[in-house]
Amino acid sequence: MKRVALLIQYVGSNYSGWQRQKNATTVQEVLEIALSKIAKHVVKTFAAGRTDAGVHASGQVVHFDIDCVIPGNRYSDILNSFLPSTIRILESVEVKDCWHACYSAKYRHYRYVINNGKFPNVFINSWSWHRYQKVLDPLLMLNASKRMEGEHDFFAFQKSGSNRATSITKIKNINIKKVEDLIFVDIKASGFLYGMVRLIVGQLVLVGEKKISPEIFTDRWVNKKKHDVKESAPAKGLCFVNAVYEENVFKSLNNNDLFPVFLIKGFS
Repeated sequence: MKRVALLIQYVGSNYSGWQRQKNATTVQEVLEIALSKIAKHVVKTFAAGRTDAGVHASGQVVHFDIDCVIPGNRYSDILNSFLPSTIRILESVEVKDCWHACYSAKYRHYRYVINNGKFPNVFINSWSWHRYQKVLDPLLMLNASKRMEGEHDFFAFQKSGSNRATSITKIKNINIKKVEDLIFVDIKASGFLYGMVRLIVGQLVLVGEKKISPEIFTDRWVNKKKHDVKESAPAKGLCFVNAVYEENVFKSLNNNDLFPVFLIKGFS
């Protein structure tokens, strides 16, 4: 048996998230079916992070164990011949048996894209939230978010149905920047709660529209006022950008290659 890691992109619009479900099509199911065709037996995959229904990924990381003579770097091309165009394997590499896509990751990076322009844009509508009613103040949003950096209890930003033992997690960094009409909310954390990013963005948009103050935003999560956190951003604006490890096992691409360059010109 050998362990192979995959760097994957997928459009989440037509999938019910990453993880297998009984009565819905998911990315994990489609990938495992393709792997089973190659291996001639059931292959189980493990991802760096789960994505909900409708959420995209530009650099999801997955690993699996397989008893097959195919070299690790060949799985990307072979799998792409079995997979639909909405799921692409960017790179495949053989890794050590102790390496794990989820548990070896130092942190994960999610990006939420808001189109704050007056008019919708059909070219980006499927992966951004067109929030146009008011002009957002990205600096106000950024200032409100900065206190979340570090290890805190984010119970207020966790949707019901989570099976996590604790709602404590560590946010490494938050950055919010506007490039023309697009606002990018980037959050890097050791782990994410169920629905966490979308709930945070929903609240930050209220701050940016001056419907709530930064102080109210902070009070809601610090004092675990989950009942006040009612607004959740739609799934289509969220993207799992990448997972970061002690050693980068993927060599062909760097992190800047993972997200559409023509939409982040000038974004740093």
